[in-house]
Amino acid sequence: MEIRILTADDASAFWSLRLAALEREAPAFSSSAEEHRSLSLVEVRARLEPDPENSFVVGAFNGAQLVGTAGFYREKGLKTRHKGRVWGVYVTPGERGKGVGRAMLQLLLERAVILTGVEQIGLSVTTTQTAAIALYRSLGFESWGCEPKALKIGDRYLDEEYMVRYIDDSLRRSPKNQ
Repeated sequence: MEIRILTADDASAFWSLRLAALEREAPAFSSSAEEHRSLSLVEVRARLEPDPENSFVVGAFNGAQLVGTAGFYREKGLKTRHKGRVWGVYVTPGERGKGVGRAMLQLLLERAVILTGVEQIGLSVTTTQTAAIALYRSLGFESWGCEPKALKIGDRYLDEEYMVRYIDDSLRRSPKNQ
């Protein structure tokens, strides 16, 4: 399994995997397959262009096949640039339970921790995603709130749990992160 930062050259594989994720696991994401289909490959390529101080997407490859993704972006506002966000975490069903999600998130966190000024990393996860919540907790994320009826799919409502991981100086100075 190769875990690495995606580039613009991975746009087609990313677009296809993201669509599959949104179709197969609609309750796990706030984005929809319909919205994703409107994105062109040019737009996806632009989103995957390197901007290591502000955003990146980690990908997991089984051979040449993209089987997982996890995105990071840094808030843009002057008053919110100390915060980053995790988004779009997905692992194909055949690769689940093998540590792929953990490996992607560990790389994501290693990169985010060394970004100057980033003090916390947040995410939201639907409360039905119990395996994801357990993984996030095992990586140091703490729950800070829950939004009832955050998402609506047809007539079904889903609650979202909000989680955060604070970055302290000991994490920045550890030998692994230098």
